[in-house]
Amino acid sequence: MKKIESFQVNHLHLLRGIYVSRKDTIGEETITTFDIRMKEPNRQPVMNTAEIHTIEHLAATFLRNHPTYGSKTVYFGPMGCRTGFYLLLIGDLESKDILDLITEMFHFIAQYEDEIPGASPRDCGNYLDMNLSMARYEAQIFIQEVLKKIQIENLIYPK
Repeated sequence: MKKIESFQVNHLHLLRGIYVSRKDTIGEETITTFDIRMKEPNRQPVMNTAEIHTIEHLAATFLRNHPTYGSKTVYFGPMGCRTGFYLLLIGDLESKDILDLITEMFHFIAQYEDEIPGASPRDCGNYLDMNLSMARYEAQIFIQEVLKKIQIENLIYPK
């Protein structure tokens, strides 16, 4: 079988950042898939499922309620390797185009203090696996160490 595109990214040199993973055309629309990489693969400890799950709930809620990107958000969810998330947006976009959105989203998560949206047995299949404190911590680290210091190597996949 042919190796899929995401398995062809050189994870040995991949840094934390925001990358265009792929672009697909569906009808007249382009769907851009972004790789939001919060951990350096195989070099940093991965996130635990509780904080990933919490970030997923908060980010998906933030994105779908965003005044500009709410109607353009197709999907936000975790990578199986637990080093980051995929975000699918309608539009032919580049990483730099969504830098403000991602920064705003992670500030929202880092400052969030209310009930986690959808964290109930009625709304979620694993509602007990949540950790708001760690989600806030991971968001703050990503802001401080990556988003505030973003460089071209954090926006374009390594060769």
